[in-house]
Amino acid sequence: MLWQKSFDGVVNQLRDRDISLRIQLWNGTRVDLADTPRVALKVPDLAGIRYFLNPTLDSLGHAYVEGKIDVEGRATDVIDIATQLAAGSGENQEKRGKPKRSLHSRKIDKESITYHYDVSNEFYRLWLDSEMVYSCGYFHHENDSLEAAQLQKIDLILNKLNVRSGDHLLDIGCGWGSLIIRAAKKYGAKAVGVTLSRNQYELAQERIAAAGLTDRCEVRLEDYRDVRGKFDRIASVGMFEHVGLKNLRPYFNKINELLKDNGTVLNHGITSSDPDSCQSPLGGGAFIDQYVFPNGELPHLSLALREMSAAGLEAVDMESLRRHYVMTLNHWTRRFEENSEQLRALAGDKRWRIWRVYLAGCAHGFAQHWISVYQILAVKSGASVLPLTREYLK
Repeated sequence: MLWQKSFDGVVNQLRDRDISLRIQLWNGTRVDLADTPRVALKVPDLAGIRYFLNPTLDSLGHAYVEGKIDVEGRATDVIDIATQLAAGSGENQEKRGKPKRSLHSRKIDKESITYHYDVSNEFYRLWLDSEMVYSCGYFHHENDSLEAAQLQKIDLILNKLNVRSGDHLLDIGCGWGSLIIRAAKKYGAKAVGVTLSRNQYELAQERIAAAGLTDRCEVRLEDYRDVRGKFDRIASVGMFEHVGLKNLRPYFNKINELLKDNGTVLNHGITSSDPDSCQSPLGGGAFIDQYVFPNGELPHLSLALREMSAAGLEAVDMESLRRHYVMTLNHWTRRFEENSEQLRALAGDKRWRIWRVYLAGCAHGFAQHWISVYQILAVKSGASVLPLTREYLK
């Protein structure tokens, strides 16, 4: 049979590559490529064999999510083995070209945000920290708890912005409200957060009321493009990935419009490590675009800086948090695995599979520097509004 010949050829190639994998076929065939394989790949029928023969991270992820194949093993081991399989495939020669461009409109962006964030608040609560912060933490020490790292990240942002009592602060893409609540409660700011997720909006409202901060803290179900007014401080955390490459300049233009002349802005966002194509290798980006973040686009740091500068904002401080995101995602992956049964019951098998490989896959991607994350602190071009040195952050 033709498939058998192709399968045997792939197996013979894999035997020389130290892959800790067991392959089990529907017909009873079992091949161990290591003495004690860490991962078992199960192919339930002949139709599933093609995903194994010329794998990419996209095709393997698709096959797993759609139930065409199954895997047993820790999520981190599954991603490691999948990466090894994809790296050795003839389908995975580096494909470089123009950056991907997605369609973006208020309607499309709203639908994309709703798809990702409005799964259920309980779904996210089971693997995020107690404050439900869904972005990279900041670890002072490797053994910091996830809760500590997220609080340290929020304080890092607010301190970089030099937030003072009475400042009017805007958080673009405010999530479940942790940053605006902290800004109002600890720093005395009058804080406004905007989100397109109804689930986030409703829970943030509840949390603001419970904290007794309704006089100083507000969340709106609103597109950032529709925000009006002037703000002393603007934070955007984990949001500009949804803007689209062609919309980066209008995005930064809008921030400049909203920022007071003596204001500060901090953009915290994931970036591509490929300056030419802004794409992730081995098909990982294609999987995320289809199943996780529809219409998401990651600019390279150089593109983000160029568009920020063209919009009249001067970058005054940059910090890579790539290693911090590896640690954050490892925490999330572990918590996700520990709560697998509840998460599967809440979200259904397909979405559980998506998030399971997504979280572990992102941890791998950041560890390999396929993607990164930067905090860029900026002021209006030519403004002198921050202290001369970074000593004020201590």
